[in-house]
Amino acid sequence: MTDQAASPTPRPMGVRDILRIRDYRLLISGQAISDIGDGITFLLLLLVVMELTGSNTMLALMAIAEAVPQFTVGLMAGVYVDRWNRRNVMLAADLLRAVIVVSFALVSVIGFVPLLYVLGFAQSSISTFFRPARGALLPRIVPAEGLPAANSLAQASQVLGTVIGAGIAGLIFSAFGSGVIGFAIDALTFVVSFLLISRIGGEVGRIRAEAHAEKGDVRRSLAEGIAIVRGSRLLLGSLIAAAVSMLGLGAVNVLFVPLIVKDLQVNPAWMAGIEFAQTAAMIMAAGVVSLLVRRFAPTTIITVALAGIGICIGFMSGVTAVWQVIGLLFVVGWMVTPLQAMLQTIVQTASTDATRGRVVSILQASLSTASVVSMAIGGVFGDLIGIRSVYLAAAVLVVIAAGISFVLFRGVPARPGIASVPEAEAA
Repeated sequence: MTDQAASPTPRPMGVRDILRIRDYRLLISGQAISDIGDGITFLLLLLVVMELTGSNTMLALMAIAEAVPQFTVGLMAGVYVDRWNRRNVMLAADLLRAVIVVSFALVSVIGFVPLLYVLGFAQSSISTFFRPARGALLPRIVPAEGLPAANSLAQASQVLGTVIGAGIAGLIFSAFGSGVIGFAIDALTFVVSFLLISRIGGEVGRIRAEAHAEKGDVRRSLAEGIAIVRGSRLLLGSLIAAAVSMLGLGAVNVLFVPLIVKDLQVNPAWMAGIEFAQTAAMIMAAGVVSLLVRRFAPTTIITVALAGIGICIGFMSGVTAVWQVIGLLFVVGWMVTPLQAMLQTIVQTASTDATRGRVVSILQASLSTASVVSMAIGGVFGDLIGIRSVYLAAAVLVVIAAGISFVLFRGVPARPGIASVPEAEAA
């Protein structure tokens, strides 16, 4: 199967349209199941480490062990995703992660905490291959006019899966006092994902022949990927705007619980309702993305969404009651899904099949780096100048990101098509 070129005025496909595509149904089903498993393991790891050590420092080290690969290994992963069959990369990643998750269960019983950090780093590293492979594979399965809906559905699946998985993890740990059963369930989700993805046509994962000619120098291949991003105002604008916004949003995320519990003095039980408000909005927003694309260019949606999120974060710096937080996050949820769906769509349509893995990895590594830096700075400045002041500064950064996107997107094609891969060029 080859990439499909967009028509001059393609009619955006809706969720029902893309779900008629067999390979997409297999891909999204595998993702949905593994997202639930990821949600289970992420929380279980933290609970297990806390149970074994009772140390906040050790808990933070686990979070760091899982974050570091996103902007180290992840930056190089795209090079190999552009050399190997993307479908096979995903299959290998699922099997390896299943083995690692089973190892989590064994190590948690033994209680050897240092090995948990090593395994956490390994699992996160493997995931950095899976995500760009999936992002690069999607345009080979879904036509250009279906990518906004496909990406929005994938985003909704990830959010819902994380919430469901975290809920399951909490129940399992409370009931059994260990993570063994939860880890076993997560391993099973990876096996199911493997079986579903294995049914996707093998030809879909193959790449252009010229991609395989770069196998000599990994650094040169990565440099070429960076040059592609720098040479495209559409890609560069997306990357810079997204990274600048994460410099603000990372701090917002890390200081959210202190804002609610300490500053507003709200019972932590409200966190479930607050989380539900934003999650529900993000899921509902997935159903209207195709309608938005029919009226507005993806670049316009990104700019408006960033501006809206920035304004809402600014209002959050002055909240006095929990219902205000719930309302603001409900509004934010409606903007987050279109924003992320459009960013993914632009990355997929503004790069060729031979370079798409690197472009996706560069974007993800940039966002992860910005987020980690923001969280570190946010924690420090939260104590120095106060949580609300950090929120206000974050709001300014996100609005600046909207301004950057507006400037850099001016004069570029609003609806880029996917560069097609003729059958004769397929490797």
